[in-house]
Amino acid sequence: MTTIEYAIKTTNLTKTFGKKVAVSKLNLSIPYGKTYGLLGPNGAGKTTTVRMLNAIISSSSGEAYVNGYDVRSNNKNVKMTCGFLPESPGLYSKLTAKEFLEFIGELYYIPKNVIKSRVEDLLKVFDLDERENDLLEGYSRGMKQKICLCAALIQDPKIIFLDEPTSNLDPASAKIVKDMIKELAKKADKTIFICTHMLDTAEELCDAIGIIDKGELRVQGTPQEIIKSTETEDLEQAYLKLMGVTKMDDLLSWRNETSNGTKAIKNKKKKHKK
Repeated sequence: MTTIEYAIKTTNLTKTFGKKVAVSKLNLSIPYGKTYGLLGPNGAGKTTTVRMLNAIISSSSGEAYVNGYDVRSNNKNVKMTCGFLPESPGLYSKLTAKEFLEFIGELYYIPKNVIKSRVEDLLKVFDLDERENDLLEGYSRGMKQKICLCAALIQDPKIIFLDEPTSNLDPASAKIVKDMIKELAKKADKTIFICTHMLDTAEELCDAIGIIDKGELRVQGTPQEIIKSTETEDLEQAYLKLMGVTKMDDLLSWRNETSNGTKAIKNKKKKHKK
């Protein structure tokens, strides 16, 4: 073990797929007990980053330590001490919710009596206790997302990775998830790493934020630090400025040009008919 000062520590972490650079020289230092949000557009490198940190895929170069473990040489310990909710999680649809969570608990070698109590508690928190014996194939997308959250929490991990955690959830369920993230970070001293493109969620939940684009970390700091450094009024404006997005004017201009072009064509047709 090393770098135990930080829950997550990376140095020049890089991942390439052939000639394509997915993540380039990523440097993170995330203390224990903090909630960190990695923001960026689709294809920016968020999911690749979280998959490397969970020892699901290997980095091409650089170093990464999670809970003090090298993700390359101690990948088993990384997986045993972390919870991970992927963006598109898989479920065994022919199992009931209760059976699925018990199965996940056994994979982590949790004692059966502990599994039972945790499954009961988690299902109750997400208002799924009355559906615990129903097959997962009959669950809605939002309900399946809740079950996957339960699976990410069942081994009581020290570090929790959530890739778009409120995806497919209705507003009430999304609030439950957000409140749980706050509770885990503040009262249970959990470290939370969130990948998201939802700026309001990141601003509400995260102690620190990193914005990644085309595999490169553009900026990181607290939401207020990022807002101040970009001389903007909120995180949304800061994000758009950092991304160089001035495309709304371009879009409106394009629409005007298209509209004018369409009008010109119609006028020509009218003249031709005359």
